Amino acid sequence: MADSLLELEDVKVHYGAIEAVKGVSLRVDEGGLVTLIGGNGAGKTTTLKAISGVKKPSSGSIRFNAQPIERMRPDEIVEAGLSQAPEGRRVFPRMSVRENLEMGAYARRDRDGISD
Repeated sequence: MADSLLELEDVKVHYGAIEAVKGVSLRVDEGGLVTLIGGNGAGKTTTLKAISGVKKPSSGSIRFNAQPIERMRPDEIVEAGLSQAPEGRRVFPRMSVRENLEMGAYARRDRDGISD
C-alpha cells in the first residue's frame, strides 16, 4: 500500500450553529487521486478551506505526511508543502503559467530549481 500523504478523519466544520461539513473522512495516497463531488452547499469548498487552514474544523483530524495540520495557520501549511491551486479563478491573469507557478513557490527553499 502506498504512503498516505493527506488524511482527514471525521472532520466537522461549523459556521456558527450551522454544520457545513458533517464528518468527512478521506485519504490521499502518494500518486493517488481523490475527487470531492457533491451538489451546491454540500461542503466541498469548506472541506478545502479546512485542509488549507483557512477555516478551522470543529472536530476531527487532518494530517499531511502523518503530521497533524488542523490547528496550523495557512502559511505554516503552505510551508509544510501543501497548497491549492483554484481552477478557473484567474488568480494572476496577466502572468504566464510559469510566473504563476513561481508565485506559488515563494516559500519553497528550492524555488530556483523550477525546470522548463
